[in-house]
Amino acid sequence: MLKIKRKINAYSLNEIFYLAYCLVRTKLIASNARLIRFPFKIRGRRHIKLGDNFTTGVGCRIDAFPLSEEEGLCITIGKDVQINDYVHIASVSSVTIGDHVLMASKIYISDHDHGFYGQEGKHDSPMIPPNERKLSNSPVIIEDNVWIGQSVSILKGVKIGFGSIIGSNSVVTKEIPPHSIAVGIPAKVVKTYNFESKQWINV
Repeated sequence: MLKIKRKINAYSLNEIFYLAYCLVRTKLIASNARLIRFPFKIRGRRHIKLGDNFTTGVGCRIDAFPLSEEEGLCITIGKDVQINDYVHIASVSSVTIGDHVLMASKIYISDHDHGFYGQEGKHDSPMIPPNERKLSNSPVIIEDNVWIGQSVSILKGVKIGFGSIIGSNSVVTKEIPPHSIAVGIPAKVVKTYNFESKQWINV
C-alpha cells in the first residue's frame, strides 16, 4: 500500500493534468506513440516514421526536409525509443534509429551540413554565406539498444553499432562498432563488451 501511495504522489496535480493533456494530444499526432511531452515540433511529418511506444521529453524537434519531393522517408524511428528533453533530429535524406534506443537530453543528430569541407573535391569558400552553400549529406544509422548520453552530437555519415554507449558531451564523427563505449571530441572507443567474461574491457 505504501508503494502505491508513493507512486501516486510522485506527480503533483498540475503534472497529472499536464500528462493527461499530453497523452490525448499524442494520440492525435501519432496513435502508436506512448507519450509525447509538449511543446514538441515535427516538420515534414509525411517523411517521418515514429515507431510503437515512442516517448519524448519536452522541447523536442524532429525535422525532415527531403532534397526532392520524390523522396520517401527521411527519418525512421524504431519501437520503444525514448528521447528526453530538447533533442533535435534533422534530416534531408536518411536518419535511421533502431529499436530500444535511449537518448538523454540536448542531443543533436543530423545527416547533412551546409557546404563541402572534406579531403577531396571542391570546397566551399568562406566568402559564401553558410545558408547559401549547397547541402552535403550522408546517412546516419543508430542500431538497436544504443544509449546516447547528455549533450551528444551525431554528425552525417555516422553508424553507431548495436548495444553501444556514447558518453555525455561527445561528438560522433565516425562509425562506432557494436558493443562499444565511446567518449570524447571526436568520440573514440574506450571500452568493448567481452561476452565470455561478461565485462566491459578497456581498449
